[in-house]
Amino acid sequence: MNVLAFSLFLAIVALTLIITYYASKRTKTTSDFYTADGSLTGWQNGLAIAGDYMSAASFLGIAGMIALSGFDGFFYSIGFLVAYLVVLYIVAEPLRNLGKYTMADMIAARFNEKKVRGVAALNTITISIFYMIAQLVGAGGLIKLLLGIDYVYSVLIVGVLMTIYVVFGGMTATSWVQITKAVLLMIGTFVISIIVFSKFDFSIAKMFSEMKSATPLGESFLHPGNKFTNPLDMISLNLALVLGTAGLPHILIRFFTVKDAITARKSVVYATWIIGIFYILTIFLGFGAAAFVGFDNITAADAAGNMAAPLLAQVLGGDFLFAFVSAVAFATILAVVAGLVLSAASAFAHDFYSHIVRKGKATEGEQIVAARWASIGVAVLSIILALFAQKLNVAFLVALAFAVAASANLPIILFTIFWKRFNTTGAVTGMLVGLISSLVLVVVGPNVWSPEVGGAILVGDPLFSLANPGIVSIPLGFLGAYLGTIFSSKKADQKKFEEILIKANTGMKN
Repeated sequence: MNVLAFSLFLAIVALTLIITYYASKRTKTTSDFYTADGSLTGWQNGLAIAGDYMSAASFLGIAGMIALSGFDGFFYSIGFLVAYLVVLYIVAEPLRNLGKYTMADMIAARFNEKKVRGVAALNTITISIFYMIAQLVGAGGLIKLLLGIDYVYSVLIVGVLMTIYVVFGGMTATSWVQITKAVLLMIGTFVISIIVFSKFDFSIAKMFSEMKSATPLGESFLHPGNKFTNPLDMISLNLALVLGTAGLPHILIRFFTVKDAITARKSVVYATWIIGIFYILTIFLGFGAAAFVGFDNITAADAAGNMAAPLLAQVLGGDFLFAFVSAVAFATILAVVAGLVLSAASAFAHDFYSHIVRKGKATEGEQIVAARWASIGVAVLSIILALFAQKLNVAFLVALAFAVAASANLPIILFTIFWKRFNTTGAVTGMLVGLISSLVLVVVGPNVWSPEVGGAILVGDPLFSLANPGIVSIPLGFLGAYLGTIFSSKKADQKKFEEILIKANTGMKN
């Protein structure tokens, strides 16, 4: 066991628990629990969004993906960053103006029917669990590498901690854990990047030149096609990454933690700058791991490459930097899973329990109790699923969550805001078609089925050849919403659309 790493782990846990303790004293109402009562400033929420977004997939998964696959791994960095332009220009302000606590609130502002809210809540819970599995896989591998604790117990430790943050501290605790993590992650990434760059004499040209012979891939390391041999797979992945962020529930609920739409837009600008700098630095993490850790050492520690960044830190800075980076990665995972649990719990308690089961008559106390029990339920389910996904790369797992979000949520958000004819049937149909198609294509695809033993979860020929379903499931989501509307006998409420259009763009009621 690395004593220094263990000490820093404990320090991170202690800091987050202190934050949770003070946040719990301020969490009295449903608004406090779901949105921190809209009290965050633009820069605070920007940091929190960045902390929520720069997940284990970013820090652990992308570094490993670039180190093992070269240029193809950088597609994740590009996609994750460009996605925020979609959020900034299309989603952030209308969502803040129309919603209250969850994405379903925004859709219900136009279609106030139980089935719309119920399906939206189902989407939120499904996407959150998908995303959470990736974080728990990263956490299990990290703690196992550092402390020698079995993967199962590692996942359980993180699961218990994330549940504590949400159950007791709500959005206030979650936000400040994310802010703390964002600062620590940027410091750690910047330090490693500078050290890596110094090894190449601070010359970009020299770095790229030396990488041509630094890995078993040779010159092809710097060219696409090492991982995504099928061009359609690459396009599908990027579609999911670029469009998926605008449908991710744990990102969308962050826009309700500020006072108005202007502050929401400012927070996205802050987040985009922070995230942009971080994803540029992933080049140094990936190149450094490939050059100074080596393919064999990376895959020996973790077959999917998830431990590349901590191993690079150890090679460059010894035990202290290794311990610091690993503790930061741990904080990264804790912050993101807390946000995911909260988004899923909010969807269950606010959308399903309060509006559908209790028909809007649940008291604030009942909603908070329901949300806390939902947090526990979501955490338990995610932990169980994560135990079966140990061998999968976390960046890839997150990309699947993005595909589901882009297929099931984004079409409904856009049509709700911009399409006059859109109706309830179209909303329900679009969400269900997007959700079911993306999940089915994953289940029958090469991530679950492989002709070789150990190549995937099950042995057999996949029915769907693409690793990411986005190129098929995203158009199906839009098509389902369109056809559901066109063939429905239910007419759209023109007056309601005009009210929504004004409110979405100005925040004012007609």
